[in-house]
Amino acid sequence: FVKAPVFSFAKLRSVDTVLGPEMKSTGEALGSDVNLEKALYKALVASGINIPLHGSVLLTIDDDNKQDALEIAKRFYNIGYGIYATKGTAKFLEDNGLFVHVAAKVNEDNGNETVLDIIRHGHVNFVINTMSNKDNSTSKDGFLIRRVSAENNISCMTSLDTAHALIKVLESLSFSMVSMNEMGK
Repeated sequence: FVKAPVFSFAKLRSVDTVLGPEMKSTGEALGSDVNLEKALYKALVASGINIPLHGSVLLTIDDDNKQDALEIAKRFYNIGYGIYATKGTAKFLEDNGLFVHVAAKVNEDNGNETVLDIIRHGHVNFVINTMSNKDNSTSKDGFLIRRVSAENNISCMTSLDTAHALIKVLESLSFSMVSMNEMGK
């Protein structure tokens, strides 16, 4: 059995979706099945989260979490998900063997779609946005990414633990996309 909270972020305009100890859910959903992944899937779907078996994920990861996010990104990639990432995160992921679509930052004009455009146009199914406390502009960008995600009904995770749980659910429902050539490595 898994109980998942339900939040009304889409209805609460101009409010950050980052959860703190004082946050209260507006409801909860229960999932029940033979293993954790299936029960979690049911609880997440019942709480209003769309979990497609294929699609894309957007990663905007602070420097302190890039190494930990690499495993999650590889796992999304291995089940066939496309990866979008901001420049710094994209370079890190590409240096570690992943193909990544580069997304421009919120106020960047370099010819690429911005992270907000990518979310608004429905190019991604999930957003993973970890925050840095070092830079005020990064904090403002993170707020916008989380708000636009909520307003466009795209699940946004600010914790790598949550992303890890989600990828376990997706892996339990998906087939691997690793080629036979890569299996021997």
